[in-house]
Order: sequence, then structure tokens, then C-alpha cells
Amino acid sequence: MTAPEPLEPLIEDWTKALAVVAHPDDLEFGAAAAIARWTAQGKEVVYCLLTSGEAGIDGIAPAECGPLREAEQIESARIVGVDTVEFLGQPDGTIEYGVPLRRLIAQAVRRHQPEIVITNNFRETWDGDVMLNMADHINTGRATLDAVRDAANRWIFPDDGERWNGVRQVWAGGSPTGKHAVDTTDTFELGVDSLKAHKAYIDGLNWPHFDPAEFLEGISRGTGTRLGTTYAAPFEVFTV
Repeated sequence: MTAPEPLEPLIEDWTKALAVVAHPDDLEFGAAAAIARWTAQGKEVVYCLLTSGEAGIDGIAPAECGPLREAEQIESARIVGVDTVEFLGQPDGTIEYGVPLRRLIAQAVRRHQPEIVITNNFRETWDGDVMLNMADHINTGRATLDAVRDAANRWIFPDDGERWNGVRQVWAGGSPTGKHAVDTTDTFELGVDSLKAHKAYIDGLNWPHFDPAEFLEGISRGTGTRLGTTYAAPFEVFTV
């Protein structure tokens, strides 16, 4: 059996990042421990959630579910040192890639002026094989990558804020083709606590034996081995 290739460490000489994902819990199923590391270093991270996750719990109607999941996300962000969480009002489950979505995300990039933009895996699968990704994640990631370039062009969306061309890279967490990672050994437990904060969502999944610590360890330990640490979070890096 061929050993997996080693991973390269992410650059960490930046001060501000913007995380753009589709749903509450998207960051907590992998990247939150990394974010805890960065906020502990004094970096600023802002969350932009395209939806409120209102269609995510089968037993709770969207009108009730959305505010509940927003509250869980705000608490989850607080645990890892994130103070600013925005919800952009897109429809959960039916996010469409296109110019309106690019405009919305470009507005956020121009508003917050990050050096790094973080999003989720937007490849077709999670494992490079058969574990299918979902349309919301795919469309969000694709639009985020394009919106970063849009935000840097003064002639695209000229009425939606001054251009921002300061984004250096876009990082997609959990990508099966990622070649980079960051050490999360010291902040692993904070990542677990941030996932536990999504209690209503986890309960609604009806996974009676789901253990957040065990789940995250399964991802983080293998990635850490490839990075040369105990735990790590994987990312695919795009230079813009």
C-alpha cells in the first residue's frame, strides 16, 4: 500500500480572513479547530453564512428552525473566538450558482476586506470517489472563488462597494484533493465544543451514536499524520 503524500503547512502571515459557507455547522464539521488556532494568534475571522440552515432539521419547520440554527451558529463561533457572524438570507437547500450569488459574496468580500477567504469543499465528492457532496456546498464554493476575483475588478458590480484586491488565497476545507493543512493539536477540543454547540441540528439528524469528538478525530488524526502533527485540518489552496 502506498503511503499518503505529506501535506504542506498553510501560510499564516495574514491578519484577517472571511469564511463563506452555505450552512450553520459547515465550518464545525472540520475547520473550526483551525479557526480557533488563528483567533488565538490574534487574527480576525468573520463568518458569512449564505443560509440560516432552515431546511436542515426534518422535524422542525423552517420558520422555527432558522432562528434556532442561527443561535447555535453564533454560540459555536463564539467558542472559537469569532465575534462577527452574518446570515445572508439565501434559501437552504436550493442555492443556485450564478451572477446574483457572485454579487452577494463579492459584496461581503469588499465589505470585510480579508486577505484569506475560507470556504468548504466544493468538489463533487468528499473522498474523491463515492461520498457525494451536495449542491449547496458545490455552488457556494464555486461562487466564492469567482466572487473573490469579481471583488477585485472595479468594473464588475461597480455599485456594490469599492473593489478589494487584497485576497491572496482561497482555502477550501475538507477537499479530497487538498495538499495543505494546519496543525490543530492545541485547539482540537475547541473544535469539538464548537460542533457540540449545534445540538438541535445533531439531534435532528437522528444519529443516536454520533460522537463529535470521535468524528473529528477520525478526520484530524489522519491529516495530522500527513502533516507531522497529532491533529490537523486539511485545505485545498487556490491562489487568486
